[in-house]
Amino acid sequence: MQQVATSQRCSGRPFKPSKAAPRARACSVTCRAAGGQDPLLLRVARGEDAERTPVWLMRQAGRYMAAFREYSDKYPFRMRSETPEIAIELSMQPLRAFRPDGIIFFSDILTPLPGMGIEFDMVKGKGPVISHPVRSPEHLTRLVPLSDPSSRLPFIQTILSTLRKEADSAGVTLLGFIGTPWTLAAYAMEGKADKDCKETKKIMFHNPGLLHAFLDFLTEQLIIYAGYQIESGAQVIQLFDSWAHHLSPAQFAEFSMPYAERITRALKAKYPHVPVIFHANGGTGKLELMRFTAADVVGLDWAVDMKDARATLGQSIKVQGNVDPMALFGPEEHIRTEVERCLRAAGPRGHILNVGHGVVQGTPESSVALFCELARQSGQIHANAPIVANGLREPVLA
Repeated sequence: MQQVATSQRCSGRPFKPSKAAPRARACSVTCRAAGGQDPLLLRVARGEDAERTPVWLMRQAGRYMAAFREYSDKYPFRMRSETPEIAIELSMQPLRAFRPDGIIFFSDILTPLPGMGIEFDMVKGKGPVISHPVRSPEHLTRLVPLSDPSSRLPFIQTILSTLRKEADSAGVTLLGFIGTPWTLAAYAMEGKADKDCKETKKIMFHNPGLLHAFLDFLTEQLIIYAGYQIESGAQVIQLFDSWAHHLSPAQFAEFSMPYAERITRALKAKYPHVPVIFHANGGTGKLELMRFTAADVVGLDWAVDMKDARATLGQSIKVQGNVDPMALFGPEEHIRTEVERCLRAAGPRGHILNVGHGVVQGTPESSVALFCELARQSGQIHANAPIVANGLREPVLA
């Protein structure tokens, strides 16, 4: 670990656009569904034209589902996420109930941390707790590279390989995911979720070299972990920058974006057939930076107008989102209005329908079912969009 503390691979320099990494291309026959055609979500993430807009929901396997609560009320989080039989069941519940176009495996962005020597627990009512936060060079020297994830996190391979068979059988896409280095560093330095990110920000201002060294270490381990997920069966990888909202655009350009880009480019180089989604919670105000990402898809929260995001990011980048998850607490007509507004603003190509952040506990299951059904109707919704003078469909709600 000593070399990590002196690494200069990112050097603390703010993110600057560089030559674009190759976008996802057609993959080998091993990625194809049983019918010979790749599943809808995978095709759209690559940038291919498709018959309609695909859909999945962040935190679609969650406590809003009665079937999920039968497990969450009985077993602690890490037992659920690290026991293959339970994690597989929880991952499959939304597919059976709502028929989204993607399965995301039940896990957490913190799951790889114990494999690096950072233990955590999920405390009911508090969320993740890390008893020994990483706040000094001495802490860094005690971290362990994730050189062999199959021995330290063997349950991941079992879960994903089994879910891949289920996904292929159902004709849907299997999504893997990781947290970004910034988000994992902030959790590990705070020791818990903190609305001010106080300890991490103090380190950022007083000892930025320590933060950069930790980010550099996490980046290398997350490249390995994401690759492990791909080799276990994941067809798409999403990077969750859940704590991006704690960063100003300048801080984001220095402490988050360069490290997320290193992961993305490494994955694109080794697994060019696997699309990468980059979702930054609180990405509003940072879209000018994200337009230069090597990721295939940019996930949007609900604080940005979809049409404005499309204009800022440009046509080469696909988008995901961005319905306010609280809209799912509204009446059916409100949900229809919000989803159709999002679909028409995004347009019929290069869009994956999703909520702008995770599904909230207490969301009616019927609302999630309607959300997915509207995506299945999206071909007709787009066909009914008004025509403008240049012969194209107007991508806004009439």
